[in-house]
Formats: sequence, structure tokens, C-alpha cells
Amino acid sequence: MANQDYSRNEFFIGGEWVKPSSSRRFELINASTEESLGSVPEAAQADVDRAVAAARHAFDHSGWATSSVAERTAVMGRFAQALEKRAGDISRLVSMQNGMPASLSALFEGSLPVGLLGYYSELVSSLQVDEKRPSQMGKETIVSRRPIGVVAAIVPWNYPVILAMTKIAPALAAGCTIVIKPSPGTVLDSYLIAEAAIEAKVPAGVINWVAADREVGAYLVSHPGVDKVAFTGSTAAGRSIAKVCGELLRPVTLELGGKSAALILDDADLDLVLANLPMVSLINNGQTCFSCTRILAPASRYGQIVDAIASTVAGLTIGDAVDPATHIGPMASAAHRERVEGFIAKGKAEARLVAGGGRPQAQKRGWFVQPTVFSEVSNDSLIAREEIFGPVLAVIPYKDEAEAIRIANDSIYGLGGTVWSADTERALRVANKVQTGTIGINGYALAVGSPFGGVKASGLGRELGPETLSSYQQLRSTYVSG
Repeated sequence: MANQDYSRNEFFIGGEWVKPSSSRRFELINASTEESLGSVPEAAQADVDRAVAAARHAFDHSGWATSSVAERTAVMGRFAQALEKRAGDISRLVSMQNGMPASLSALFEGSLPVGLLGYYSELVSSLQVDEKRPSQMGKETIVSRRPIGVVAAIVPWNYPVILAMTKIAPALAAGCTIVIKPSPGTVLDSYLIAEAAIEAKVPAGVINWVAADREVGAYLVSHPGVDKVAFTGSTAAGRSIAKVCGELLRPVTLELGGKSAALILDDADLDLVLANLPMVSLINNGQTCFSCTRILAPASRYGQIVDAIASTVAGLTIGDAVDPATHIGPMASAAHRERVEGFIAKGKAEARLVAGGGRPQAQKRGWFVQPTVFSEVSNDSLIAREEIFGPVLAVIPYKDEAEAIRIANDSIYGLGGTVWSADTERALRVANKVQTGTIGINGYALAVGSPFGGVKASGLGRELGPETLSSYQQLRSTYVSG
């Protein structure tokens, strides 16, 4: 039922359901209907202390950190199976909370977290824990990889499960323990993941989950019992976390914002661009850090491309996030819708509105915004500079290939991007000149086995791939002289 009460009253700490230390609670609202989904407890500093203590004890005394790879992968395998059983319920809860279309949440929040556990389980099984290297001054050096310790993971609301698992899976594989702080807007899915951990017999204290606001989240980041921080969220928050971790000399991974560009070259197959536009530029209602929301179009085809994009966007189905037919769901909250609408209002003053620009009339309730397209946009305009984090596209004209590259690079961000051309080699040459951590050729498909992350104001470090596993490990050299 749409109005079912999903309220919870405890945190998951030390392998158990634990009563909160205060009576404060987060109210959760269905983004598509504005109906209450229930409420969950809000953590205070005392709850974070308890969660970190549980993770610290599990790391220092439970044997998890010194367990064999076979023991850890067995736990991860059981955890993956338990999650898979709950995949449908998890993805539905995410869609209700943040408006993610059901077709997308089934993949990103239901299936991919299970796949990530399998990937890191296989990866860690294939790596050497201790490697012997020749020594010029002694007999040999033993290079050891050891778990880094207790991890504080701060997870945003837009992809709460997969972004939690990009931290949980490599942490488990490495032998770390973890305290996760989900966003206040998407907490219900955390309880199903905790239930899966209980069913899988994940050792007590290895995974801990407490929902908290920014202030208590900052307390977790600076907690003396934490050894590493892994954060996904805004660039502003990332800068604050980086400052704290820098002062503490604490390792940190930051996956931050973006304002990525789609470079449509003059020979591009426009039908291919349009077919991929919903996933490349409007994925999760535009609430995605790597979305290509700056569309760079050649002046020679500018009118044709603008008209085609506007027509495609206008034809997308807007509706309840749990409806499989929905392309565009609501914004995650009323406050976020107001923010997006503020940018649209500013866009109307600095560019030409060619599609959307308001609230869909068919949706009487829910935090919906029409997918919106602006043309005649300068790359210096606000809607081309700021990360709007909504279904708002800015189509920017360019004269030649060199100018397209210059415009793409004229941003404080560098997270994603795409290049579209009938000539793959040409597209690759252009892509190599774009300053970004990831880029797609004639599409954009994340790969679990490849590193994901940004340059410039889009972050530090990487998630996914074997490179991430090393960030949850410490290296130690043992010099053997005889």
C-alpha cells in the first residue's frame, strides 16, 4: 500500500538493533505522492560513539581484520545472496523516498550492489596479500597489504544503496570495519541491508548503520576512532571534510559534484544521441553527479540538434517513481525542487527556454519538475556553471572542434562527459583532450571493474575497480636481511 507505515525505532550497531540515545526522528515522505512513509531515529553523538566503538572492537579484537581471504569472501557471498532476496523491496523503497524511476532503481539499487560484492570477492581472492621483492641491501623485502581499519562512510540520497556498497564491498574485502551514515532523506533501505547482514552472519560490528544530520556526520568524520573516510556528496561538503582529514592526516576518498559536457561532433549520429539522452543527461531525473547537462552542439547543426533534444525531452513520461513506465520521476524533496526551480527561473533570464520550465500539470501531488531545455546558452551563464542536480539541460553552440574542447574544459568540475561521432578514432582523440576523470564514447556506461572519480573540484581518489581496494589497505615493507 502506498500509505504503509515503514517506521523504524532502532539503529544497527554491533550486529544488533540498538535503541537511540535521543527522541529525535527523521520524517520520511514519498516523493511522488507527498504521503508519509513513517519516521526513523536520528543519531546523536552518543550513537556515533557507540557505532565507532563497535567497529573499533570488531577490527581490533574479533579476528575479522586477520581473517583469511576465504573467510571474508564466504561472508560476502552470503551477504550478496541475502541482498539479492531483498532487491525488489530495496529498490522500491529507494524509488518512493527519492523519486528514482523504478526501472533505474531495479538496476542500480537492486542488482548492482549484489554484483559489487561478487566483484570484490573475486578480486581479493586473486591478489597476493604478501609479495616478496628483491632487495639491493638485504636478502629481500616482504610487501604486505593490511586493512586500513575503521571506515566512516557518508552516503548521499540520490543512489543510497549502490553508493553505500561502493564503500562496503571493498572495505569487507580488505578486512576493514565500517560505520555508515546515510542521508536523512533515504534511510529505510538501510534497514533492509542491515537485515541482510544479520541473515548472512556478518560478524558483529563489521557493518554499523546510523542515520544523522550534517552536524553529527561531521562528528563522525573527525572521530578519533576512525581510520579512513569515504564520502560521496557535494563539493562544498567535500571541501569541509578534506580540511578535517588533512588536519588529522586521515586518508579520505571524495566523490563530488560535476557539470559534465556532451560533445556532439558535426558527424554524430543524432538518432544515437537522442536514444541515449535519458541515461546520459537525465538519469535519475537529473539527480546524478556525472550527468552530461551541458550539451555542446556544432553551430552548423545547432538548430537541428536543439529541436531534436527539445522534442525528445518533451516526449518523456513523467510519473510516479514506482511506475515501470516512468522516465522522469519527482525531485527527492520539496526543498530540492525549490532549488532546481530557482535555477530554471535564472535560466529564463539568460537563455531561451525551448522545453519544460515548470511543473507538469498532470501531477497534482509530488515534487515534480518538467525536464527542461535551454538553448542559446553561454558557457559563462549560471545554468552552465552550477551543478543544478535536476532535469535541466543547457545546449551550448561551438564553432569548431577546438572551441568545443575549450568549452568542455572551462568548468571547475571534471567528473564525467561524452563525445559523439561517427568516427570512433576521432571521438577518442577529442576525449583525450577533455579534463575529466571519466568519459564515454557514443554513450556512457559505468564499469564495475574500472575506476570512477573526478579531477579538479569533482573529487579525490576513485571508487570501483581494483584501485579502490588499495585505498582500503595499508602497505608495509618488511626488510629481511638474513
